[in-house]
Amino acid sequence: MKEFTIGPNDAGQRVDRWLAKTVPLLPAALAQKYIRLKRVKRNGKRTERDARLAVGDTLQLYINDEFFDTPTPENAFLKIASPRLDILYEDDQILLVNKAPGMVVHADETEQVNTLINHILAYLYQKKEWDPRRENAFSPALCNRIDRNTGGIVIAAKTAEALRVMNQKIRDRELTKRYLCAAVGQLRPPDGTLKSWLRRDEQKKQVYVTAKPAPGARTAITKYRTLTVQNGLSLVECDLITGRTHQIRAQLAYTGHPLLGDGKYGQEAVNRRWHKKGQALWSWSLQFRFTTPAGELEYLNGKHWQVNHIDFVQELFPGFDLSRIPPWF
Repeated sequence: MKEFTIGPNDAGQRVDRWLAKTVPLLPAALAQKYIRLKRVKRNGKRTERDARLAVGDTLQLYINDEFFDTPTPENAFLKIASPRLDILYEDDQILLVNKAPGMVVHADETEQVNTLINHILAYLYQKKEWDPRRENAFSPALCNRIDRNTGGIVIAAKTAEALRVMNQKIRDRELTKRYLCAAVGQLRPPDGTLKSWLRRDEQKKQVYVTAKPAPGARTAITKYRTLTVQNGLSLVECDLITGRTHQIRAQLAYTGHPLLGDGKYGQEAVNRRWHKKGQALWSWSLQFRFTTPAGELEYLNGKHWQVNHIDFVQELFPGFDLSRIPPWF
């Protein structure tokens, strides 16, 4: 319990507004709840959130110490009162989350709090599975990342050993991630392999495709197959042999079949006609295919997960059943 005495500078403020200033990491919704539950008392008694403070009032706060810390990127997760996660799988080692489009995985210049990793940290903290004050060396971390406007499966490691093993398996390509996308037009041939070279422009945050090797360009290989074609759009499944930034988006645009809704590589007129913003792209399938020892994660070998509902698939390809897509292993 922490106790504060109100001085002239704080007199006249509402209790909830004083609380927001005094405990900056406490989410507003949780602050209101704590006031209702009498974990915030004024002069030893229950108080209302809109009560005005007077000089000499004492406030007793029955709130965890970590909420009183100075806000930093490392403790921003405390601002999340109700984590929003679509969890596909969870055990003591890993967490598989189906990320929604529009959410960034890590903090950037546009978003510091409402990130996927912060929602995961808040979730584990509130479950009392993880306490940053007891974990001096490790915080749960993401093993892979996907773009803000791409949806799909993200792997989070709950332990340092799980993070080490999973990162190694990703580097060694001992897991298979597949993507579904809505491409403009009809690909010819309907199934095949795209091989090109991608050069990244860090300032523009964009990649450029070349048909031949070029200075600063890296090889990009994508296998693809067309699952169905409707209304001038193709539902395409992609298997990334290499994992370059914007690989699927840039390569398909280079072939003349950009992703619907893609504001960076797509066709503006087509996007407007369909009223789409944000690329129709989803990391929908994950399988662990270990060929070397996996230590504590060996139990995951051979397991497969997939997302069974994707909004753009249902909207653009009505009647198509994701559960009936034939294996491509």
